[in-house]
Amino acid sequence: MELCELLLICILILFSVLSSINGDTDQNDASVLYAMYSSMNSPTQLTGWTSSGGDPCGQSWKGVTCSGSKVTQIKISNLGLTGSIGYSLQNLQSLTDFDISHNNFGGTVPYNLPTNVLRLNLASCNFNGAVPYSISTMKLLEQLDLSHNQFNGQLNVDFSQLSSLSAMDVSGNSLSGNLSTTMSSLTSLTSLHLENNQFTGTIDVLANLPLQTLNVANNQFIGWIPKQLQNINLQKGGNSWSSGPAPPSPPAPPGAPSHKKPGSHQKSSQSSDSGKSGISAGAIVGIILAILVVVAVVGFVVFKRRSRKPIRDVEKTDVNKPFVPVPSNDVPELKSVHSSSSINTTTLDPVATINLKPPPLDRHKSFDDEDFSNKPLVIKVARPVPDNVKSYSIADLQMATDSFSTENLIGEGSIGRVYRAHFDDGKILAVKKINSSVIANHSEDFTEVVASISQLHHPNVTELVGYCSEHGQHLLIYEFHKNGSLYDFLHIEDEYSKPLTWNNRVKIALGSARALEYLHEVCSPSVVHQNFKSENILLDGELNPHISDCGLATVLPDVNMEMNHTASAPEVADSGQYTLKSDVYSFGVVMLELLTGRKSFDSSRMWEEQSLVRWATPQLHDIDTLTKMVDPALEGLYPVKSLSRFADVIALCVQPEPEFRPPMSEVVQALVRLVQRANMSKRTVGNAARENSDTTDSVN
Repeated sequence: MELCELLLICILILFSVLSSINGDTDQNDASVLYAMYSSMNSPTQLTGWTSSGGDPCGQSWKGVTCSGSKVTQIKISNLGLTGSIGYSLQNLQSLTDFDISHNNFGGTVPYNLPTNVLRLNLASCNFNGAVPYSISTMKLLEQLDLSHNQFNGQLNVDFSQLSSLSAMDVSGNSLSGNLSTTMSSLTSLTSLHLENNQFTGTIDVLANLPLQTLNVANNQFIGWIPKQLQNINLQKGGNSWSSGPAPPSPPAPPGAPSHKKPGSHQKSSQSSDSGKSGISAGAIVGIILAILVVVAVVGFVVFKRRSRKPIRDVEKTDVNKPFVPVPSNDVPELKSVHSSSSINTTTLDPVATINLKPPPLDRHKSFDDEDFSNKPLVIKVARPVPDNVKSYSIADLQMATDSFSTENLIGEGSIGRVYRAHFDDGKILAVKKINSSVIANHSEDFTEVVASISQLHHPNVTELVGYCSEHGQHLLIYEFHKNGSLYDFLHIEDEYSKPLTWNNRVKIALGSARALEYLHEVCSPSVVHQNFKSENILLDGELNPHISDCGLATVLPDVNMEMNHTASAPEVADSGQYTLKSDVYSFGVVMLELLTGRKSFDSSRMWEEQSLVRWATPQLHDIDTLTKMVDPALEGLYPVKSLSRFADVIALCVQPEPEFRPPMSEVVQALVRLVQRANMSKRTVGNAARENSDTTDSVN
């Protein structure tokens, strides 16, 4: 009997091995490839691929490599592919190599790229729009090639987590703006290609990187070449470098890498494009023969021992034999290292009520006079809480805002009041206390609201850093911007305020446009702001714009009923329906405020001038009337051509018919061209300062 059982076990082992060799592809991975094939218009050159029912790992799918049941490589370059590459690539958790270069896709790159890739190659695919921010989450990334596309705008990637990146090529695009300060975190970077773009500013941030090859040719860089970069393979022509002796180099930050050649620890590329991982036929035969030999030997041993020992001795001998695990088809999925939507799946009991009395309130006069002291602390966690934002207690926020005192009130809108919060560590944050009427129908899903908003990351979008959900109160904690709102800057005078220069107005318009472009065309699904106005554009110490309340209207639909519609698109006033194009209209209204210095609606003016759009639109195409509309605070200090182009963009955005308004990516491109051409125009109105004829340095 024992011999039969051993034979059965060996046969099971054999079938397990064979099934692991030729087993079906993980269903999640297969689904992604089905969708990808359909998105690429089902190309015949991808032999073996199907839109359903196929087995990428068990069959010979061109360019697909697997390990067990998981897809690890997709290499389909130079095949003349068209269409798009799908929108669920983040589900390929085991993918390490993704090469779709030298094809004809076009359009924008999907936001959700595979998270765990080591090598990402999107070169020469006619992609346009913004570089996807999700690259920021690829902590394992070693090689990145985005060259020879049509990417534009800033290189909107947070490099602070990409310490493994050794080679990056973004050459041959239309990228602009200064290099991100987070590039100083690229402590493994040895090769960097930035040539043939429109980058501005200095390259000082690269000084202490272990670069061996650097190409920055044909950009708009200024300043000096850092001393540390002068003895490497450097190409620098086509820029506006400073002459004369260079200032002292900044000291290397703590832990900065030394300029050593990379060691042999770098991982080499895995199998070839069309290669498919697996075990050869000879190996399979060897496995079968080995198992048969083991069966024969074991059978012989059992037979001999049975002839000499009682059964109980044989059982004792079997216990001492080493355990042989049975292979399984269920290969564990690799966990995503990081995602902008990553969450902590540890949850509390569905409802936990704790009678906890907070510390006594300071008796300063407060707009929020609700007494928390007699209310039980109810923590209801029905959904996962995001791990990239901090959970604050009511007690923490009471102390930081001086019990929500009037002295710390910095704003009030349809969603709720905003308070300045000073924490013990010296940090200053903005606390938005959501009105109970707004949150009433969504309080149980508040953590889902937080999770949704916490996924938004862009330099011109106000960052959510924390939240609080206690005592029936719901609060959101954001980064704080000390210069307040654009509305305050334009329309509220005080002894400390100074008029915004033309340069700064263009800078604010461009940064705000990039934020909307990110919400509309990078986020998936798209985010309609629904309440874009000058009050929701916050300015930091350098007057860079940061859009607030992003994503709130989407997850809190009741907010729409309370919004001020004086600056909304005509179709919103008629139907109450918000779209991407209604955001574009609202952006045009903000541009009009920047141009004229007037409010979007001003009841103190005569009737025909109360509505800014109605008054200004007929005058946008006549240079004489246009110059009379300009904010008097500018005192004529602006370039005439820049003013005219600015007005042209406004006219496109505030058209009554939504279908004729441009997408935000076109608005961004128009404003970028305005900046690039500004230094070609020297004629200004009045006694314009020469420095105002060049907005390039002030717009990032």
